[in-house]
Amino acid sequence: MFLVLLMAAGLWGLGAMMGAPRATRLTMIGLLYVGVLIIQVTLPDGSPLRMATGQSPALWLILGGFGVLVMGYRQILVRLRGRAQQGEATAQDTPKPRFSDTELNRYARHIVLREIGGPGQTRLKNAKVLVIGAGGLGAPALQYLAAAGVGTIGVIDDDHVENANLQRQVIHKDQAIGTPKVFSAQAEMIAQNPYVTVRPYHRRLTDDIAQDLFADYDVILDGTDNFDTRYLANRVAVLLKKPLISGALSQWEGQLSVFDPARGAPCYQCIFPQAPAPELAPSCAQAGVVGPLPGVIGAMMAMEAIKIITDAGTALRGQMVIYDALYGESRTIGIAPRPDCPICGS
Repeated sequence: MFLVLLMAAGLWGLGAMMGAPRATRLTMIGLLYVGVLIIQVTLPDGSPLRMATGQSPALWLILGGFGVLVMGYRQILVRLRGRAQQGEATAQDTPKPRFSDTELNRYARHIVLREIGGPGQTRLKNAKVLVIGAGGLGAPALQYLAAAGVGTIGVIDDDHVENANLQRQVIHKDQAIGTPKVFSAQAEMIAQNPYVTVRPYHRRLTDDIAQDLFADYDVILDGTDNFDTRYLANRVAVLLKKPLISGALSQWEGQLSVFDPARGAPCYQCIFPQAPAPELAPSCAQAGVVGPLPGVIGAMMAMEAIKIITDAGTALRGQMVIYDALYGESRTIGIAPRPDCPICGS
């Protein structure tokens, strides 16, 4: 056996001196091992050649099994090292936002939630959400999106703050009366959370800008109070396959749904094929609205946006929540796509 080991060492050294690759040297030793094993198995007991190479095949089989284990273990280590290096390269190629100590402390209640955690908070920081309207529904939605750490928040509205808004649009303050709502909201959001970016658009949402505007955002929140804008927002959101979170209010009642045909849910026009007569859907100015109601529905809209971004829980796709504040009742109804819908139908 000593003679065989000496031959193996000689082959390894000779190969190294000749510059043979490691794999070639291992192959040479492997051939030597196979030759010795053939001698041990085929030659009879007492054969001089068999006596010179160890007398019994059992020892060589054990030695070969040990060698196979060592080689297998090395291959596992090589593969694991390769995966780790690939993961590090991917992580370096993908830009990740860095959280300051202040941000980590600010979002700690999110991060400890199993459904959000650190990855979910990172998604929130990377996300872009557009809110249409900085009024009753937009005000609480904007506040909670900013507080939650949504990285980029757009808000579009062509209106100015009025005294009559302050009963329910709590993002605006008395000293902001006369200021464009988008700038008033921006100031309050940055005061709430300086780690978010707010993009104010002081203009009405129109056909000529809607598609380019929506394309830059991940989720759209519709907090408007007129059907023309709702139908426009729905049409463009369906075209660009963006989830549209829509809320509505009247007196003591509010409703909310996520319209997302790209994921099997109906669009807004599936449920409301045409605008109702003006006398059947009066505005808040005409019919009135209780002050905290927009806060309830607007906060729920922000909640749906957070769920969609972090992929937590079940978003209100294919469902509509109706909340009756006067009697403290809420109900959820199922809604389905309409095959003949001119916007998302087949």
